[in-house]
Amino acid sequence: MDQQIEQKIVERGQEFFNSISGEAPSIFNKGWWTGKVMDWSMKNEDFKVQLFRFVDVLPYLNTSESLLRHIREYFASSGSEVPSVLRWGAGKAGLGGALTAKIMGGAIRSNIESMGRQFIIGQNVKEAMGGLAKLRKDGFAFTVDLLGEASVNEEESDAYAAGYHEVLDALAEEQKKWPALSGNGPDNGMDWGSMPKVNISIKPSALYSRANPVALEDSVEGIYRRLAPLYQKTIDMGGFMCIDMEQLKYREITVELFKRLRSAPEFRHYPHLCLVQQAYLKDTEQAVRDLIAWARKEKLPIALRLVKGAYWDAETVFAKQCDWPVPVWTHKPESDLAHEKISRLILENHDIVYFACASHNVRSIAAVMEYARQLDVPEGRYEFQVLYGMAEPVRKGLRNVAGRVRLYCPYGKLIPGMAYLVRRLLENTANESFLRQSFADGAAVELLMENPAVTLERELAARQEKAPPNEEGPFPPFRNEPPVDFTIPEKRKAYTQGIAAVRAAEGRTLPLYIDGKDVVTETLLPTVNPADPGEVLAQVCQAGREEIDRALAGAKAVFPAWRDTPPLERAQYMHKAAAVARRRIYEMAALQTLEVGKPWEQAYGDVGEGIDFLEYYARDMLRLSVPRRMGRAPGEHNVLFYQPKGVAAVIAPWNFPFAIAMGMVSAAIVTGNPVVFKPSSLSSAIGYNLVEIFKEVGLPAGVFNYCPGQSSVMGDYLVEHPDISLICFTGSMDVGLHIVEKAAKVQPGQRQVKRVIAEMGGKNATIVDDDADLDEAVSQVVYSAFGFQGQKCSACSRVIVLDAIYDTFVQRLALAAQSLRIGPAENPENFLGPLADASLQKNVLEYIEIAEAEGKTLVKRSDLPDKGAYVPLLIVEDVMPEHRIAQEEVFGPVLAVMRAKDFDEALELALSTRFALTGAVFSRSPENLAKAREKFRVGNLYLNKGSTGAMVGRQPFGGFNMSGVGSKTGGPDYLLQFMDPRCVTENTIRRGFTPIAEDDDWV
Repeated sequence: MDQQIEQKIVERGQEFFNSISGEAPSIFNKGWWTGKVMDWSMKNEDFKVQLFRFVDVLPYLNTSESLLRHIREYFASSGSEVPSVLRWGAGKAGLGGALTAKIMGGAIRSNIESMGRQFIIGQNVKEAMGGLAKLRKDGFAFTVDLLGEASVNEEESDAYAAGYHEVLDALAEEQKKWPALSGNGPDNGMDWGSMPKVNISIKPSALYSRANPVALEDSVEGIYRRLAPLYQKTIDMGGFMCIDMEQLKYREITVELFKRLRSAPEFRHYPHLCLVQQAYLKDTEQAVRDLIAWARKEKLPIALRLVKGAYWDAETVFAKQCDWPVPVWTHKPESDLAHEKISRLILENHDIVYFACASHNVRSIAAVMEYARQLDVPEGRYEFQVLYGMAEPVRKGLRNVAGRVRLYCPYGKLIPGMAYLVRRLLENTANESFLRQSFADGAAVELLMENPAVTLERELAARQEKAPPNEEGPFPPFRNEPPVDFTIPEKRKAYTQGIAAVRAAEGRTLPLYIDGKDVVTETLLPTVNPADPGEVLAQVCQAGREEIDRALAGAKAVFPAWRDTPPLERAQYMHKAAAVARRRIYEMAALQTLEVGKPWEQAYGDVGEGIDFLEYYARDMLRLSVPRRMGRAPGEHNVLFYQPKGVAAVIAPWNFPFAIAMGMVSAAIVTGNPVVFKPSSLSSAIGYNLVEIFKEVGLPAGVFNYCPGQSSVMGDYLVEHPDISLICFTGSMDVGLHIVEKAAKVQPGQRQVKRVIAEMGGKNATIVDDDADLDEAVSQVVYSAFGFQGQKCSACSRVIVLDAIYDTFVQRLALAAQSLRIGPAENPENFLGPLADASLQKNVLEYIEIAEAEGKTLVKRSDLPDKGAYVPLLIVEDVMPEHRIAQEEVFGPVLAVMRAKDFDEALELALSTRFALTGAVFSRSPENLAKAREKFRVGNLYLNKGSTGAMVGRQPFGGFNMSGVGSKTGGPDYLLQFMDPRCVTENTIRRGFTPIAEDDDWV
C-alpha cells in the first residue's frame, strides 16, 4: 500500500478514536447486567458456550418449571465464574428456597430478553416505527430487517412476505412525518440529498421454502414471485431495497435473483436496489468485479453493501465436515484486508455503483474515508452502516465525521430473534472482535489501526506450525469422499450429462459375469425407470441354478490363491476400484436416478459412500493383517491372526444399490473371500457397475461373480449351497430371518457353520422434546421421513412429540409436507420421486390404508403424476404403540405421529418395537440428551440431527434386536465377521534354554 495513504488512514483512525474517547458500547458496560455477563463470557469459554445455548433455547421455556430446570442444567455445575444471579436461579433451594429460585429465574429471563431487545428495534410494527422515529431524530438513517431464518413451508414464506408488506405500509405513512436528514446534497426530500428515507433489507431464502442450490431456476422464480411485489411497493413509496446475502449455498440463487429483479423491464428505471457482498469469502473480489461488469454491460446503476460476513463458524465447520475447500478466509486480518481491497474497487466504480460500507472496525472505516477522498468520490455515492444495538460510540463518531450513517435494524419476535442475538454475542465476544479489542480489552490504538497485511504477516509467523509427519503406509489416511456441491454450476452440468450418458446406452443387454467371462443367458429381465415404466434402461441376463454352480466352482477354485494373496495386494485392488468409481461418479449416480428414482444429491452420495467403503476397508485390512502377539509369558510365543472364511454370497438391496452392494462385496474380497454377487432385480444395471469397475482394475477371474436372478429361482439354492461359507445380506427382516433359518441347516458336504451377516429393517423414531429447535426438527424430520420416498432402513417412520410443543410442531410439519414437490427424480426441483417398483407401490398403498384406518390423517398428498410408481405422502396422528403402523416397517413415505406427556414416556414409546436400528432426539436439555445417550438403545442414535446419512468411518452403521445380527458397516470391527481367527503357540524352550525377548515380562 502507498505509504502516504496508509499514513492518512492511521491519522484518520486516531482522530476518530480521540473523538469517542472514554465511551464504550452498552454491551460492555459492567454496571449493567448485560455487560457483566459479556465480561464473564469473555473470561470463561465454558460459561460462554452454555450461555449462548441457553439464550438460544430461552424463548421455548414457557413455564417457570422448564425455565428453572434449564437454568440448573446449563449453569448449576459451571463453577465459580458463573454470575451470582445465575447461580441463585440454578440452585434447587437457597435463601428463600423455591420461591427465591423462581424469582431469580424470572430475573434471568427478563435480563436475557432485555439483552435481545437491545439489538431489535421493536417486536411489532408499532414499536419499530417508534424506534425508527427516534433514530432519525438523532440523525441516523435505517434499514429494516424482519427477523427470521429460512422458512420450512410455503405458509411461513407467505407470512414472511406479509410481514414486509405490513412494515412497508406503515413506513409509507410514517415517512411523511420525517424531515429528510441533512447532507451536502439538495434539499429534495431525500436523506443526504440522494437516498430514500425508507430502506429495507430482505433475506431471500425465507421467501421460498423450497429454495435449493441444485434447482436454481425454480429457486429464483419461487423467491421472485414474492419479492417482486415487495419491490414494486418499495418503488411506489420511493424507497430502497437491499437483498441480504446469507449462507454460501444460497449465493448463486441470490445473485441471479438480484440481476433478474434489477434488469426486469418494469424495474430498470429505478436504481435503488442493493446486494450484499461478504468480504470473508475468498472469491468475493472476483464476484464484485463480475457484478460491476454486468452493471456496465446492462447500463444499470446498482448498489453494493459490503460486510465482513456473519456465518464464518458455520461455513468453516460445514466445509471441513464435507472435506471441501474452506470458502472463507481463516484469519481475521485476511477478511479485513479483503474488505479494504474490495471497498477501493467499488469506490473506483462509483459512477455506476453506490457503496454501503458496513463495518464497526475503525480501521476499515478510515480506509474507506481516505480512499474516497483520494479518488474524489462524491459524498452522495457512499455511506456507512452499523448494526443497531452495537458500537454506539462508532456510530456516533461516524455521524459526527461522515454524516451519512445507516443503522441495520432488525425487528420482530424474540423467538426468531434469538438466532440473530446469538450471532451478535459471538461477534462481540470473539477474541478477534474489533469491538471487544477496542472497548473491552483496551488494545492500543496503534495496534487497532495497524494495516491488516502487517497484522496477518505477524500472526502467520506466530502460528507457524511444524508440518505433521507423514504417516507410514501405502495409502494416505482415510478421508470420506466429499459430497457434491451443487452450488457449482459445472457440477450440475456434469449430472445432466451423466443422465444423458445413461440414456445413450439404453436398450443394451447386460450379461452375467462368471469366473472372469461374460455369460449370456436366454432369460432376460428388463430394468426400467420407475417414473416411466415404458423406458427400458437395459435387458439383464438372469442366472439360474446352472449359472450359480459355475460361479461357485470358479470362486471355490480361486479361493486358495486369493486367500494367500498378500493383504496389501488385495487392498490395492480396492484402492484402484475407488479411483475408477470416483472418475465415473456422475454417470453412476445418474443411473440410480433413472433406475430406482433416487434424487441427485442422494444418488451422488450413494456412490460416494461406496467409494468410502472401498477406501476404508482397504486400510482396515492392512491393520488387521498384522499378527498380534498375545501374552508375555516366557518360554512361549503366541500369535493371533486372521484368515478368510471361504466363498461369500452377497445379496444386495435396491435402495442403496451401489453403496451397500460395494460395501459388502469389498469387505468380502479384501479379506480374501471370493464373491458370488446377487443384486436386486430392481437395480441390476447399477449392480453391473461393479462388474465394470472390477474388470477395469484387473481383479483375478473368479474373485467376483455377477449373478442377477430371481430369488424364487436361485435365492435359496445359493444360500443353502454347501460351498458357501458366509452370506452377507441387507434387506427386510422377513427375508433376513428366512436366510438365517436356511443357512442354519447343515447340507451334505458342508464343512463349516455358515456365518450370516444380516443388516435388516427398522421402525425408527425421532423424539421432539418440548425445548427443541423446531426449525431444525421440522426440516430434519421431513428429510429423514421422506427423503428418497422413505425407502431407507434408517428413515424416520415415527415421530414422538411432547405435549407442550405438539400442536406447534405438527402444524409446521404438516405445512412443510404440503410444500414438497412430487415428480420424477431426474428433475432436481422435485423432492419426492417414485417408489422403485410397482410391487413396492402396491405394498405401500396397502399400508396407507392401514395407517388411515388406525390413525387420523394429517396430510395425504394425492397430487401425483399420472404415470409411474408414485404413492401419496401420508402423515397420520393419534397413533398408539400397538398399532401396526407403529410396529411394522413400511418402506415408503408414511409417517406416524405419536404424543408423549414427558421425555420418559417418549423414550418408552421409541423403544416399543422389536427393531433397534436408528433413532433421533431433538432437544436442548442437557439432562434429556444425557438420558437419551444412556437409554435410547439403538445402533445409531443422532442428537439434534436427522436419523439418516451415516458416514463411513464416522458413524459406523447397523443395529441389533430384529435390525441386524452383524457388526456395524464402515466401522473398525466389520471385517472381523468375514474372517476366522487363528492362534499359533510356539514353545521356545530348548533343553532349558529360551531366548529372552525385550518385551518379555520376567518376574
